[in-house]
Amino acid sequence: MFEEETSTLNTYINQAPDLIVTYGTKILLALLVFIIGKYLVKVMTNLMASALEKNKVDVTICRFVKNISYYALLTLVVIAALGQLGVQTASFVAVIGAAGLAVGFALQGSLSNFASGVLLILFRPFKAGDYIEAGGASGSVEEISIFNTVLKTPDNKIVIIANSAVMGGNIVNYSAEETRRVDLLVGVSYDADIKQTRAALEEIANNEPLILKDKEITIAVSELADSSVNFVFRVWVNTPDYWTVYFNLHEAVKLRLDDLGIGIPYPQMDLHVVNMPGN
Repeated sequence: MFEEETSTLNTYINQAPDLIVTYGTKILLALLVFIIGKYLVKVMTNLMASALEKNKVDVTICRFVKNISYYALLTLVVIAALGQLGVQTASFVAVIGAAGLAVGFALQGSLSNFASGVLLILFRPFKAGDYIEAGGASGSVEEISIFNTVLKTPDNKIVIIANSAVMGGNIVNYSAEETRRVDLLVGVSYDADIKQTRAALEEIANNEPLILKDKEITIAVSELADSSVNFVFRVWVNTPDYWTVYFNLHEAVKLRLDDLGIGIPYPQMDLHVVNMPGN
């Protein structure tokens, strides 16, 4: 018995150099493949990101493409390194696929947000800095990430909206165009002179420096309402000047109509009392 164990031990000792050379070489090759592959992946993704930035591609898209490309290529490098160790990569890929399917079922909501994030980045209905209305909220876009969109409201609140909610509804981008139209509804009394009112509104439009004079200015009677004659007052401005002009016009209209004695009526009702016989 002792002689058999000694013989087996001697056999292993004799085979040790060959085993070390064989498996040591495989481990060394696997490490080299991983280290060199990781370095090449980093270089390639950095070059890709630099090329996108030189072509003035949006920063969000550059980061997204870089991250996705890096991890996808790194996965291939890991599989190649495992192949050098003698691991059956075909079965390994199958295991990764099965695990990915299981994770996908568990994270359906997150994957929906991820897919919506990809669509937002690819189709770019808005970009960082735009003022939008989406997902039941409105504000300036701070960040478009893979899973959510971050907005900052005018009163300095941060709103985080899931990308699926953004893509699942209407998106209103108030900053997409260089110019916007300011629409006002001005109601005056039925006793007011329509021509004098129109001239007053034209004067206000001409005196406001932020209004674009090369675009159409619309001043017209739009409705004979119950208590007032309603004018539409429409002017065009550069998008950043929208709210400034909007507030300025309201104040200017009130002041000018007061100066001219043109009344701005409020809803009212005339009550007629009829005396019945016997009362």
